[in-house]
Amino acid sequence: MSTSAVRSNDATASRNMKFEVVVIPVSDVDRAKEFYEKLGWRLDANISAGDGDFRLVQFTAPGSGCSIIFGKSITTAAPGSAQGLYLIVSDIEAARNELLRRGVEVSDLFHGGAVGYGGTDEPYLFGRVRVSGPDSQRNSYRSFASFHDPDGNGWFLQEVTTRQPGRIDATATTFASTNDLASALRRAEAAHGEHEKRTGQRDANWSDWYAAYMVSEQSGAAPPQ
Repeated sequence: MSTSAVRSNDATASRNMKFEVVVIPVSDVDRAKEFYEKLGWRLDANISAGDGDFRLVQFTAPGSGCSIIFGKSITTAAPGSAQGLYLIVSDIEAARNELLRRGVEVSDLFHGGAVGYGGTDEPYLFGRVRVSGPDSQRNSYRSFASFHDPDGNGWFLQEVTTRQPGRIDATATTFASTNDLASALRRAEAAHGEHEKRTGQRDANWSDWYAAYMVSEQSGAAPPQ
């Protein structure tokens, strides 16, 4: 390996910064732990020290590369002051129904309306007021639902099926669950049907086309033609 290649690899490694933890301020650690367990999130840590003076609890949502931590002697922020926390899902109706099934109070689906109107969620919806129902075109980034933990920390579900270009590594395609993969396959199937209509013939290499479509959908690149 050349010296220039080594330097390039070192530079890339030094730039990599993985955002992995968000602190959630809570007033009752056990109550918060019970809530996030109810969501079906993975419990990564539950550590106590100093005769009860310190406690740390960590959870990770399914498919997430970022975890939350809360506990005692973790933060001086006021309980419930964490707002505008986004959970990205590929099927917002399925995600909302799953929360309801788990006994979580979650809002109806909504999308962002005109800019500049009032509303308690305004700062976290980029200055937009809630409009009932999902985005009419089901465009990525535009359909939401919201819920709160027992302290009032605020979460959004946001539906994303196609990423903006450059948002993720175009060489890495991942799916958070079998449901996400199944949804991506259904979208690829529908798009491939339109592709065959355009070409006027059956595509024997449909599997390659599916794969290319699913990768492009995640990376935000142009889909196959």
